[in-house]
Amino acid sequence: MRFRLRCFGLHLLTSLVVLTALQGALFLGWYRWPGWYLADAAHVVVLIAGVDLVAGPMLTAVVATDSKPRRELARDIAVIGVIQLCALLYGSALLWKARPLYYAFSENVLQLVQAYDIGADELARARREHAALIPHWYSLPRWIWAPLPEDAEERGRIVAAAVTGGDDVISMPRYYKPWEAGLPTLRTQLKKVDDVGYFVPKEKTILKEKLRAAGYSPDLRNAIPMTGRGRPLLAVFDPATVTLLAFFTVK
Repeated sequence: MRFRLRCFGLHLLTSLVVLTALQGALFLGWYRWPGWYLADAAHVVVLIAGVDLVAGPMLTAVVATDSKPRRELARDIAVIGVIQLCALLYGSALLWKARPLYYAFSENVLQLVQAYDIGADELARARREHAALIPHWYSLPRWIWAPLPEDAEERGRIVAAAVTGGDDVISMPRYYKPWEAGLPTLRTQLKKVDDVGYFVPKEKTILKEKLRAAGYSPDLRNAIPMTGRGRPLLAVFDPATVTLLAFFTVK
């Protein structure tokens, strides 16, 4: 039993170090708050942790016995390690493809833009047109303004495509503009909590209580929803300077 526990502990420690290094790099670089929440990344992380920190070490504890030849034991643990590594790389690849690249203000909402939201054709076009805010593989999340184009025909085409599930303007880097350029427009879209969409009345009650507890007034026009793959957040701004003050969840 002592041998099993020693093997279990060593395997668990090794798995924890590798998992922390790889996932930590992703989260410190791209999934900082509110990225991990809006991207709904928790379920992927839980799956990876379940395989690497539970299933792997437990299997090692099962196969590890004093009586087993060391070569056979090493083979068994190596097989378990390869399966763990495949699961870790697969999960990390999913997180990489879904990494947050932009927090975009567009029309009347803030939206998370993930790597897979921007198609190869759109990215190539943005590069041909020398767009200033195109993403690179090393790009960390940036705040940008993504207004609809001024050309009425192009504007209508994008809106129609978005309504039917096609690409929206937030997936088109060629239209991105600096965050600061959109602040005057953003100020006009700030609302009282009761007037903000995306939340049901019960959720708005919770949000108003949280705002009061944090020292912000829910009766000012200072809020705008922020959406992603997960549940939306409420972003609160200083109405005078349009400075982001805080995010609030309904949980």
